[in-house]
Amino acid sequence: MGGLVDAIFYVLTPVPFLWLLLGVSSGIFVGAVPGLGGGMLITLVMPLTFYMNSTNALIMMIGMYVGAVSGGLISATLLRMPGTPSSIITTFDGYPMAQKGEPGRALGLGIGSSLIGGLIAGFFLVVLSPPLSIWALTFGPWEYFTMVLMALVLIASISQGSMIKGLLAGVLGITAALPGLNESDGQLRLTFGFHEMADGFNLLPVLLGVFVMSQIIKDALNIERHATISGSARAVFPKFRQWLRYGVNIVRSGCIGTWIGILPGVGASISSMVAYGIARTFSRTPEKFGTGHDEGIVASESANNANVGGALIPLITMGIPGSPIDAILLGALVLHKIQPGPLLFTTNAPFVWALIAAYLVANLMMFTIMYFSVRHIARVIAFNRAYLLPIIFVFCLIGAYSLSNRLFDVWVVIGFGVLGFFLDRVKVPLGPFVIGYVLAGVLEAELRSGLQSSQGSFLPMVTRPIALTFTIVSVITLVYPFIAEWRHRRRARSNPDHAQEP
Repeated sequence: MGGLVDAIFYVLTPVPFLWLLLGVSSGIFVGAVPGLGGGMLITLVMPLTFYMNSTNALIMMIGMYVGAVSGGLISATLLRMPGTPSSIITTFDGYPMAQKGEPGRALGLGIGSSLIGGLIAGFFLVVLSPPLSIWALTFGPWEYFTMVLMALVLIASISQGSMIKGLLAGVLGITAALPGLNESDGQLRLTFGFHEMADGFNLLPVLLGVFVMSQIIKDALNIERHATISGSARAVFPKFRQWLRYGVNIVRSGCIGTWIGILPGVGASISSMVAYGIARTFSRTPEKFGTGHDEGIVASESANNANVGGALIPLITMGIPGSPIDAILLGALVLHKIQPGPLLFTTNAPFVWALIAAYLVANLMMFTIMYFSVRHIARVIAFNRAYLLPIIFVFCLIGAYSLSNRLFDVWVVIGFGVLGFFLDRVKVPLGPFVIGYVLAGVLEAELRSGLQSSQGSFLPMVTRPIALTFTIVSVITLVYPFIAEWRHRRRARSNPDHAQEP
């Protein structure tokens, strides 16, 4: 705990504090603009952090992460246009409440719930991270391989769309990571005679293409007029006595968001959906949900902000990203030559505690900024994106070129942008693609190490207890959807009338 106290004091010193303030502020603004998001923002600023202090760079990015998820509630409440996918559920009750003439109350409930949910996740982040990192030190290559495999399967099975499409996206991501130097034998592979491919596709251009360029193409083909906002957007907070009534709902939703966040690839939108559904189940007035009900806003916002802290737990302790944005943060660690994983707590504990402290302070900072500036942010979120896209496009290409001063990286951004756009059009999720790309190196390295240690045998996957557990979870996750579909079809054949019901 002493390490956390020292880290908090470090984060509150002028330079780290200013970087965190910049991160949270820009994250709130970008998160509030429909069509943009935290992943795009972090990816765009990543090249600007090359020469920064690594700790300050990651502190700023965590601030962007927290701010972006929180900022999405502004446009979700006022415009019924969620700034981020995690704020979709907030529109169910936030927008109707705003239409009733209480936009300030809806914003106040959302901002307050975001703070409490984030602090709940921060508690679990502080308590669980050290023991999990110690436990992960007992892992061998087969444990790491099966854990990464489980993460990829979980991501594919829970992602938007069918599991087949999720698996396809993960495989495509792994395939994109294969070209270049094979570290096991020192031979080049899949370069197709292009010497620029000797180093493979660099991480940053791929992320810029998949996350940013694909969104630019999508928005350019669907430019809409800027929306108008009616009513006052000044946040109005309920009294302390009213917050006590929401206590059980907030704590329950915050815990749900944290624990779902720990599962790789599930995402904040799933957390808010589950928390919203459970809140409605246990509510005394479930019929009010969807009509501008306080409990719906509280459940959604406390869960999706707690998800951020939950997703950081596997990233910090085991080097496994819990969400696409965490995959980008993992890439930032690699670019700053910081080896993520359980040894990070042993080799660079002050750095880890600084990230945890930054997350805690960022939530308090987010609350303060949104309380005083939400009215002003609400005025600018209606800007026509036609003015923003060219600027983002230029910065995207400059960021890719500045990495190695190669025009090839610019073409990589454009190529993966087109690929990301078409994947999105056919409902293939981009999250598994990015996480598959980031984890491909770990997956291959651990598999090769495991096979060398077992003389080419795969038996350790079922003879080592931890590896067996991860393998069983992977198999169940793969097989269960097919069994459920088979059972559904069997019931439909035996009861045709039931099959015709919506």
